[in-house]
Amino acid sequence: MESKKVWFVTGASKGLGLTLVKKLLEIGYRVAATSRNLNDLSKAVGENENFLPLSVDLLSEKSVETAVGEALSKFGQLDVVVNNAGYGMLGALEELSDKEARENFDVNVFGSLNVIRKVLPQMRKQQSGHIFNISSIGGFSGNFPGFGIYCATKFAVAGFTESLAAEVKAMGIKATVIEPGYFRTEFLTSGSLAVPSNPIDAYKEVRDSQAAHQNDINNQQPGDPAKACDVIIAAAESENVPLHLFLGPDAYTLADAKIADLQKDMEDWKALATATNF
Repeated sequence: MESKKVWFVTGASKGLGLTLVKKLLEIGYRVAATSRNLNDLSKAVGENENFLPLSVDLLSEKSVETAVGEALSKFGQLDVVVNNAGYGMLGALEELSDKEARENFDVNVFGSLNVIRKVLPQMRKQQSGHIFNISSIGGFSGNFPGFGIYCATKFAVAGFTESLAAEVKAMGIKATVIEPGYFRTEFLTSGSLAVPSNPIDAYKEVRDSQAAHQNDINNQQPGDPAKACDVIIAAAESENVPLHLFLGPDAYTLADAKIADLQKDMEDWKALATATNF
C-alpha cells in the first residue's frame, strides 16, 4: 500500500473523523485535519510529525482557502479529501424555523462545497485525487420522522457528489458519497444533534423518534467506527472506486427497501406515466 498519500479530513475532533485521522496516522499517511477548536483537535489526536491540525470555519471560504494552503505548504499535495463535518437535526418540518433549517444546510452542504471548491485546483493540477463526502443512509432514504431537514441536507450531498464524479472524471479525480447507517459515535449527543426550539406536541411520531434516538439508540448503535474507517481507507486504495458506499448492514437493509419501493412505484404507474410524449 502506498502510505505517503496526503489526506484532508474535516470535522476531525470527534466521532468518525477522529477515528479516521488516528487510524490514518497509525498506518503512516500524512494528514491535515480541521476542527472549529484547534485545542480539542490537537489534544484528541496527539503529537505526530505527519499530522497538521487546522482551526477552520467551514462557512468561511477564506478560512477554508487558508487551511488548504497550509496543508499544501506542509505536505505539497492533496490526495484524499473527506468532507466529514456536519451535525444532525431532529424536528418535524413544521417545527423547525427557517433559521434552524438554513444553519443545518450551511454546515452539512455549503461547508462541504467550500472545501470542494478550494481543493479541486490542486487536484486538477495533479490530475489525481479522491473526494469522499459523508452523507448518511438518511441521504438515500428519507423515511425517518423528524429528520426531514437533516435528510434533505444529506440527499443534497449525495446529489452533488454524483454530479461532481461526472465533472472531474476526465481529470483523473474520483468522488464517492458515503452513506452510513448507525455507528457508535457522538452523533446523537447534544453537541451533535440539534432539536427544535419550538416543538409541536401534535407530532407524536417525531417525539417518539426523538426520545428513542436520544435515550435508547445513543451509545447502542451497532456500527463500529473503526471498521467503517477501514472500509473508507480500502475504498481510497481500490481501483474499483464506488460512487455510492453504504456502510453497515442496517444501511444495506434500508437501501434495499428504498430500491424495492422505487421499483414498485415505477412499475405501478409505468403505463400511465410513460404515455406522456407528443
